Amino acid sequence: MLQGALTDWWGGQGGEAGAQQRRLLLPRLFLQHFSETSFLVEEAAPAGAEGGTGEGAALRAFLIGFLSQSDPETAYIHFVAVHPEGRRGGLGSALYRRFFELARAHGRARVRSITSPVNRNSVAYHKRMGFRIEPGDRVEDGVAVHTDYDGPGLDRVSFVREL
Repeated sequence: MLQGALTDWWGGQGGEAGAQQRRLLLPRLFLQHFSETSFLVEEAAPAGAEGGTGEGAALRAFLIGFLSQSDPETAYIHFVAVHPEGRRGGLGSALYRRFFELARAHGRARVRSITSPVNRNSVAYHKRMGFRIEPGDRVEDGVAVHTDYDGPGLDRVSFVREL
């Protein structure tokens, strides 16, 4: 279910290589070992609807997060997505707020996250959600970027939000 979303919900961004990169960011272990700090939103799927069989449910959004084992003050949002038809409806923000509440309940003082510098929508969204961009080693189009953060050619924007 998640693997299909990682391919379909980005509108072909990055082609098959981009879809593969997203799939590699979310192996099964996240759902197995961080299920108490991750959230899936599903809805009944009518027959004929995208992802729908008339039985079961269709994935509409998810947030994969965890509480840092190394830093007892920090929680981390690893991956978030909302089905394209559900964007701008508040579902993503509700997932973030739910994670912030969970992090606070576990005594965490901050939440961290990253995104790709080419994902301008994600950068803007994190800023709207109260995250600040952490300094990087270069600035790209006015945004601080960490070169090779996740390996060669995998630059990232790093965010932190105090709770």
